[in-house]
Amino acid sequence: MIFFLVITLGVGAVSAIFNNNSMDNYKNYNRPILSPPGWLFPIVWSILFVLMAISAYIIYTSDATKKEKTDALFLYFLQLVINFFWTIIFFTFDQVLLGFLWIILLWIVVIFMMVAFFKIKPIAAYLQIPYILWLSFAAYLNLGIYVLNK
Repeated sequence: MIFFLVITLGVGAVSAIFNNNSMDNYKNYNRPILSPPGWLFPIVWSILFVLMAISAYIIYTSDATKKEKTDALFLYFLQLVINFFWTIIFFTFDQVLLGFLWIILLWIVVIFMMVAFFKIKPIAAYLQIPYILWLSFAAYLNLGIYVLNK
């Protein structure tokens, strides 16, 4: 469990380091209705990263075949990499449209991951529901920022 927590939270921490003053950019955008304050993002992402790690640990310790676990955990690590780069694309490079397209890619990979997790241990997929909901909301925010600031 510690391995998955360290890796998953580490992705978030390194991403935050790369995006040191990213909330300044967020504050300066024209934002859509329902945009949360910038301080909320690290709290939500920390909770989501912990849920992701627990979910991955459940898959890792399941009695599924090695291939099933490998395939599911490949999707898990793939979505972590995509997640990491979304923050850099959106905040560091200020590429809002590319960020929207990237978050759609992330959303698709997370759906595939959830399906793979569900086949092994449904609870592992259920733990990802807040994540997919937040990604949907983040996509709304991302698209809204693009439309309002182009």
